[in-house]
Amino acid sequence: MSKRTLIVAVVTVWALVLAGAVGVGVVLLRGDDSDGKGSEEAGDTVTTKGPDGRSLEDFYDQEITWTRCGSNECGTLEVPIDYQQPGEGSIELAVERTKATGDRIGSLVVNPGGPGAPGTDTAKDADFYFADALRAAYDIVGFDPRGTGDSAPVDCLTDEALDAYVAADPDPDTPEEVKEATENSERFWTGCEARSGAVGGHVSTVEAARDMDVLRAALGEDQLDYFGFSYGTRLGATYAELFPDKVGRMALDGAVDPSLSARDGALSQAKGFETALRSYIQSCVDDGGCFLGDSVDAGLKTIKDLLAGIDAKPLETGDREGRDLTVGLAFYGLILPLYSEDNWPYLDDGLQKALKGDGSTLLLLADFYGSRENGRYTDNSLEAISVINCLDDPWSITPDEVPDNFAEFEQASPTFGDVFAWGLTACNGIPFTATDEPDLEIDGSGAAPIMVLGTTRDPATPYEEAVAMAEQLESAVLVTRDGDGHTAYNKSNSCIDDAVHAYLIDGTVPEDGLTC
Repeated sequence: MSKRTLIVAVVTVWALVLAGAVGVGVVLLRGDDSDGKGSEEAGDTVTTKGPDGRSLEDFYDQEITWTRCGSNECGTLEVPIDYQQPGEGSIELAVERTKATGDRIGSLVVNPGGPGAPGTDTAKDADFYFADALRAAYDIVGFDPRGTGDSAPVDCLTDEALDAYVAADPDPDTPEEVKEATENSERFWTGCEARSGAVGGHVSTVEAARDMDVLRAALGEDQLDYFGFSYGTRLGATYAELFPDKVGRMALDGAVDPSLSARDGALSQAKGFETALRSYIQSCVDDGGCFLGDSVDAGLKTIKDLLAGIDAKPLETGDREGRDLTVGLAFYGLILPLYSEDNWPYLDDGLQKALKGDGSTLLLLADFYGSRENGRYTDNSLEAISVINCLDDPWSITPDEVPDNFAEFEQASPTFGDVFAWGLTACNGIPFTATDEPDLEIDGSGAAPIMVLGTTRDPATPYEEAVAMAEQLESAVLVTRDGDGHTAYNKSNSCIDDAVHAYLIDGTVPEDGLTC
């Protein structure tokens, strides 16, 4: 199965909440020619420049020097480590653009989500993410947000330690597993502090949004035209709050509710994945002869029994490194294909094999989830997502408090509820504290019209969150895709695509409440 064949989108800001330590995960699309840095190396790639007394205006006055990288152009953008003290050091952000193929309107800055996904890949794979009409009109500009990819990446664990971290049980149900989860969390945050340095405390969404305005200026644009997916919608909404007068044409697809607490966000996503799993099983049943059972309830029981069996005894995979499919890896392998209906056949294959004792396909899907290839991690997304999310909202509970949350989470998701409840411990022990407007409230007052898109059975960013974002942003209009999978654009829905193109290319704001 190639990266090109497996069609996935990226996870929302709340991501997947895992047992005690794993906290939050990421799904992202990477090209086959990825040259990202793995977590083993990331600690050596954080490049910072010391105090130099520069003002913020000095950063705004810079120009990007572009060089060829494959068929695109690449460059770097220098930004302050700390916007409250811009003269006290800087970092460089990786930037990549694919030039417009037709009559150019300007630059369209894009973000694929995560948080933690390297946005340069979105430009590298622009022909996959965006339709011809959009690529003809805009230079597609992707950047690795601070702390991710090649932009002063945070680092927390070696690749070997990250393997164990991901494979751990996301729903520890014995004292020994709870102890392991607690120790995993402690190792993760101790490692983040030791391996990431000062940048670890300055990778918040607010700071990334400020970086986007420096990027806007360096691109020579008076206003920011922007297309953000999943977590990228939170990043875009934050930009609209900080720089409302600089908002140009902004589309936010797979929108999150920026007002949700970490706990409420976890509840929302638990419900979203339950809805997506039930939709997948219903489709299987409707097709006849479903291998999972003759009803949705029967299918859910088959999957829950399978996971319980893997928890008791991991499955062999034939992996050349000798790895078995643990219940943690099985969870990732099950979750990932729910992001796109196009990926359901891979889930069919993975589950059918697992039911026969072969965990190879689910392991492959889990590795794709974590950007693991050929025995190493090609980026630091699994680490960055935890640091960014917990810096934005450090709230957490202790392991002793988790059982008190089971009932509410199991009501939201009978299949995944306990996993998401354990995820509430994820930020316990974070050594960093956000210093740049950590309590920012978002309404985007004064911004130009913003297009918010939501999909009715989106697992990672449930539709209700798109409705909430559209209500909170004063200038927003809501566009709805009735369908399965994560995000709405470029999913074979011409009504959605036409509305996006009319807005971003022609400036025609869609009717609020448009449903496709």
